[in-house]
Amino acid sequence: MAEISIFIILGFVVTTLLTLWLFFKASNNKNILYGCIVWISIVGVLGINGFYQKQGTFPPRFALLLAPTILFILLLFTNKKSRDLMNNFSLKWLTIIHIVRIPVEITLYNVFLAGLIPDLMTFEGYNFDILSGITGPILYYLVFVKKIIGRKGLLLWNIVCLGLLITILTIAVLSAQTPLQQLAFDQPNIGVTYFPFVWLPAIIVPIVLFSHLVSVKQLIVGKKGASAI
Repeated sequence: MAEISIFIILGFVVTTLLTLWLFFKASNNKNILYGCIVWISIVGVLGINGFYQKQGTFPPRFALLLAPTILFILLLFTNKKSRDLMNNFSLKWLTIIHIVRIPVEITLYNVFLAGLIPDLMTFEGYNFDILSGITGPILYYLVFVKKIIGRKGLLLWNIVCLGLLITILTIAVLSAQTPLQQLAFDQPNIGVTYFPFVWLPAIIVPIVLFSHLVSVKQLIVGKKGASAI
């Protein structure tokens, strides 16, 4: 891997652990925490051993970073017991968790400077996801502390930020060295196949995605988690 500051690497590790802690606070469920720890450990060990960097495999190793958790999330939304569990998530914590997107974007920019991802994936390109991280604490304050913004405002924010996440996720997938690659052939997205950055598509992105989806669900159907608004 090209040289990246040890401070950026350690900062990303801390960001990943912070994401797990905030997600646990949102769920207040130790079984979910234990499951996340098992998954992060598996991905970490595979990342350290260069599993995700190997080319010419089927399915592409890059797909194995993201696809399992995305598929798992989709399956959760098809299961009634899981959907009922989502109603108990704290909407407050599901909102504040997006603050992790600020250090994530700083990390991505430094990985770009190291020549491991295209500028398309940074805030110098088409990645405006840092706005979600900046506005997350602001929305938390305006919705849950000052109560200036209500349910509709928080729902709109979640939808917009979900759109920003899907946009960068699409760019990242289309920039990766897979048969689906359509972008950034001069500098493909290989940075997230290195440890510890493997945790971004495998852990942080799915948690952020899930947080938006659960928030939208609660805000639309008006379940327990949204009762604080």
